[in-house]
Amino acid sequence: QLQASGGGLVQPGGSLRLSCAASGNIFNIDRMRWYRQSPGKERELVATISRDGRTDYVDPVKGRFAISRDNAKNEVYLQMNSLKPEDTAVYYCYAHLSSYGSDRYSDYWGQGTLVTVSS
Repeated sequence: QLQASGGGLVQPGGSLRLSCAASGNIFNIDRMRWYRQSPGKERELVATISRDGRTDYVDPVKGRFAISRDNAKNEVYLQMNSLKPEDTAVYYCYAHLSSYGSDRYSDYWGQGTLVTVSS
């Protein structure tokens, strides 16, 4: 399972760091991602990181957000800087992983953590 944390209330221009820990019978984690969903909108991809550290971002967060991971801890992070009110959303972590005893990869989601950017 995935457990996300780190959300909260922050003023515009502020920063937050989200964390997500994967636990259980994990053999290998391939790509990890952060998604977000604002009220009344569909869930959207925010950032992706491959196992070897290659990253990709959607245009609205480029230069402000940074995704990273610790493969030894099975964790992924999202450092969010220069936050704007439009970044307000529930943020979800995602992992594409395989379990011991299986060669299949499956998609897993965290429970979401709320980020509110407001003065």
